Amino acid sequence: MRDESSVEPSVDDPTGATVDAVADAVVGAAVDGAPDAVVDEAVEESVDDALAEVAAVRPPSRPGLSPSRANDFLQCPQLFRFRVIDRLPEPPSAAAARGTLVHAVLERLFDLPAPQRTLDAAHALVATQWEELREHSPQVAELFPDAGSLVEWLASAEALLGTYFTLEDPTRLEPSERELAVSTELEDGPQLRGIVDRVDVAPNGWVRVVDYKTGRSPRAGFESSALFQMRFYAFVIWRTRGVLPRRLQLEYLGDGVVVQHEPSEAEMATFEARIRSIWAGIQDTARSGEWRPRTSKLCDWCSFKAVCPAFGGVPPQIPDGAVERATGVTQVA
Repeated sequence: MRDESSVEPSVDDPTGATVDAVADAVVGAAVDGAPDAVVDEAVEESVDDALAEVAAVRPPSRPGLSPSRANDFLQCPQLFRFRVIDRLPEPPSAAAARGTLVHAVLERLFDLPAPQRTLDAAHALVATQWEELREHSPQVAELFPDAGSLVEWLASAEALLGTYFTLEDPTRLEPSERELAVSTELEDGPQLRGIVDRVDVAPNGWVRVVDYKTGRSPRAGFESSALFQMRFYAFVIWRTRGVLPRRLQLEYLGDGVVVQHEPSEAEMATFEARIRSIWAGIQDTARSGEWRPRTSKLCDWCSFKAVCPAFGGVPPQIPDGAVERATGVTQVA
């Protein structure tokens, strides 16, 4: 277990970027074999799709920003454009689908009475949640060419759940909320939004925000980017409830490491300034129309290399009104 309370609130290093999560029927980007941070990001990008579905039945709101999209822009403005402006589809991934499955099992586990939240019960939920995932996203079945590969994949999900039980005893927990959609309107800025894996409230009112990661923990020195997502959640909860979470907790099931952080109000002020800076950068780029690619080792796992100008590709024409819908910037022809 590592306590990272002293880590500075920065997201300047995108290689450790993590993003907001949702255990929904989305199988993610093609990132098999990618670094763990990239796999976790693909799992958690499903939050944007889920929020888009919700937005379809709600009145139009101001442009929004999630931790994943903020990290996309910092990593590569061209990636942000492909995902947010063009909304290009991305192929499925067995690694991302496994993360989605594990998140769903951990959510459903707490539907059971406390004494029944055993590892055997969690393993039993794997089969039912796999069927639900396949029902909602039929293409996930195409990831497994034969029965043997599917059995092996399901076993790897069970192994991650086994690691979870070494980190916490779910029979002693009563989460206040799970898969909680949070949002707040930032004055003169975007709507900040995301989905929190779990919120615990202690008898004394202290709030703990918990997020599950199916990859391994970041290397020493990269924790700040990993905690950006959690600071984001803490800021939104603080703004909407008037209560600053006492503890932020990342649980890495890939290697059994727990990273904890205790935020402060001063840190939240710094975070708000950082978010405003990121949003200003997004809007400046939208006005210029220059969504320049920023190449790095992460390009090896990008779904958009074929249309990326850094690799000789030609980006598609931006749909009419897409820039304004996503960023609030009206481009003059």
